[in-house]
Amino acid sequence: MSTHRIKRAEAKLEGKLSSALHALKHRNFKLFLSGQLVSLIGNYIQTVAQAWLVYRLTGSAALLGLVAFAGQISIFVLAPISGVVADSKSRKHLLFLTQLAPMLLCFTLAALTLSGRVQVWHVFTIAGLLGVVNAFDFPVRQAFVAELVTKEDLMSAVTLNSSMINSARTIGPGIGGLLVASIGEGWAFLFNALSFGAVIIGLLFIKSDPSPKKAAGHFRAGIAEAFHFVRHTGPVGGLMILLGLISFMGLRYEILMPVYTREMLHGGPTEFGLLMGASGIGAILGSLILAMFGNVRTLGDWAALAAAGFGSALVLLSFSHSFALSLPVMLLIGFAMVTELDASNTIVQRIVPDELRGRVMAIWTMMLSGLAPFGSLLVGILAQHFTARRTFAAGGMACIMAAMGFGFSLPILQREAKKLILKREQADQRVTLSNH
Repeated sequence: MSTHRIKRAEAKLEGKLSSALHALKHRNFKLFLSGQLVSLIGNYIQTVAQAWLVYRLTGSAALLGLVAFAGQISIFVLAPISGVVADSKSRKHLLFLTQLAPMLLCFTLAALTLSGRVQVWHVFTIAGLLGVVNAFDFPVRQAFVAELVTKEDLMSAVTLNSSMINSARTIGPGIGGLLVASIGEGWAFLFNALSFGAVIIGLLFIKSDPSPKKAAGHFRAGIAEAFHFVRHTGPVGGLMILLGLISFMGLRYEILMPVYTREMLHGGPTEFGLLMGASGIGAILGSLILAMFGNVRTLGDWAALAAAGFGSALVLLSFSHSFALSLPVMLLIGFAMVTELDASNTIVQRIVPDELRGRVMAIWTMMLSGLAPFGSLLVGILAQHFTARRTFAAGGMACIMAAMGFGFSLPILQREAKKLILKREQADQRVTLSNH
């Protein structure tokens, strides 16, 4: 290859990387991103510590699933209501509340664990209360990201936000595993409690309009309006169904990782943390590659292929008895999982009107995290009766079948999505011109 072609390829790659990072030019977005990074590292440290604590106290895979159920069922029940709240209240003020409440809960769990008084029902209760908070936090956070950047930088913001989440996924579990192995679960819970302060400090410095956009009418009418939009907007509805199926059958693999690590790989907390960290590295790579090489026209293809790749990697993991093999497979799982989530999220965010954003993203949260408790309960029971390995294989095959179904309808959905995105862009241009 000639020097000229090499330089041209380097310039093209540099341009794509610059485009992927474009949302960082917005000061408010940078503040939010940095605070979230610290807090989410704490969350993933707690996830590892909580799973290991429950398994240490009970030795039961089913109870691992039950604790996850307690922490996630509130999201399914409350997400539609939280979406109406997100569209009718100041999202910045709501985020203050959704950081303070879990900070207090995590301090409580840390105190119970460090004093040696912790029991499984304490973990159940606190996990359930954290789930209530998260039911409001998740859709508000998703909608708030769109407030911090321009429409042109929305894909960059979505993928950078995802990269931040997965950087935390990479760093947090490894630290969590080391903390649990060296000084115990209580200190991990304490670190997470303190980490919420980073988001609170970041929010204090974010300059945004505190006046809310009023959601339409009564709670019930507001929720019905959002479901009507999802049901009658083909690309959004299709992506929601794919997301729900993958969340229910595939994404719950994480709660079985302590069982898989101990029984299949004969490892401990350190190996568990490293496996989850490998998944996080793959997720970061997935976000960056999608941001650099994806575009609105091809995001549907990325979502379908990534969903199929995620299922295939889960099946491969089910056959591995080697830590050395499981590490790269976990990297592939993280890559495929986040590529599918980011591609779907970006399409939905580009199509949805601003006045419905909080409610539609609440439905997104319900499909991603709200169905999780039922999936957690199912995989816990399946693993208890049929082993974690067979549960991974079944979940992976279900994800492959869901991806194939979505792929068959993809050409029709892509044509409709293109029209809807063009319509949204034209509406935004009219609003901009009228403001001037």
